[in-house]
Amino acid sequence: MRPMRDDLAVVAVDGGNSKTDVLLAAADGSVLSRARGRASNHQLLGIDAAMDSIDDTVEAALADAGLTGTHRPVVPVGAYCLAGVDLAVDERRVTDAVADRGWSETDVVTNDTFAVWRAGARAGWGVAVVCGAGLNCAGQGPDGTVVRFPSLGELSGDFTPGGAWLGVRGLGLALRAADGRGAPTSLAQSVPGHFGLEDATAVLEAVYGGDIAYDRLFDLARVVIAAAGAGDGPARQATDMLADEVVAMATATIRRLGVADLAVEVVVGGGIFDSGDTAFFSRVHDGIRAVAPDARLRVLDTAPVVGAALLALDAFGRTQGPGDEHHSVDDAVRDRLRQGLVGSP
Repeated sequence: MRPMRDDLAVVAVDGGNSKTDVLLAAADGSVLSRARGRASNHQLLGIDAAMDSIDDTVEAALADAGLTGTHRPVVPVGAYCLAGVDLAVDERRVTDAVADRGWSETDVVTNDTFAVWRAGARAGWGVAVVCGAGLNCAGQGPDGTVVRFPSLGELSGDFTPGGAWLGVRGLGLALRAADGRGAPTSLAQSVPGHFGLEDATAVLEAVYGGDIAYDRLFDLARVVIAAAGAGDGPARQATDMLADEVVAMATATIRRLGVADLAVEVVVGGGIFDSGDTAFFSRVHDGIRAVAPDARLRVLDTAPVVGAALLALDAFGRTQGPGDEHHSVDDAVRDRLRQGLVGSP
């Protein structure tokens, strides 16, 4: 077995519904290696399969750093920001499962929304909203108070839970336009066109019969957004509903943290915010500013795994004993992490 590299300080994991990103970093933020693997949401895969996915991706990152066969733990600190860590019971189960794998001596396990927050917020506190396939929000106040949501869809009161909802809504709008229940919409053509089918009913039948996987409907979110951008009324109404749910979560978090009168940073990330729909962003921006006039919206411009690395480095600094050189996570560290990911998937 080969020893750990002397400069290897942390492992950072950002695990979601479609992929898992891992990076290994030094204490100064230098990226030593990175890897991308398959999904790792334990709610969808089961706890063992989720940990296996992370394990494979960590091993790929170790191989990239020339550390194949390294004994465990491989780093002093690991941060595991994972989709599906929504309730206290999730945190306990996943923390135990991570500890059993032994990747790091000290483990930080939390929801992946906190990776977005840490990657984008400059003040050390603030709010983050992730709107991709799903929708979630979390925040930390200047006094350390943390606010989060279960984010379990309709079960937890989420009326429009993200791009998955928007995609399915797109098919519904197309069907309703065809059968007379709804207003005319270009989605009646663009939705079946996305799948190369004749009409929305053919899409419905293909999903019902198993020829099209249900989760492929989630891809229709961008079809709906494109239609909204082109002036389609029903499509815009649907995207407005999603924007309003983003605003509801963000402003509830701001109020609960008691920071509505402060210049709170609101970091937004995920595929819906990356879609280029300026009307969606403007509606979110204006809705949040109506509650917190000095709020500053920041679109995340780096990979969330950078936030996981910063959380790990925060903990790494706290674990250094007397006489050790204490680590300060500053803008230079953030910039090194960002630069280390330039050109990565």
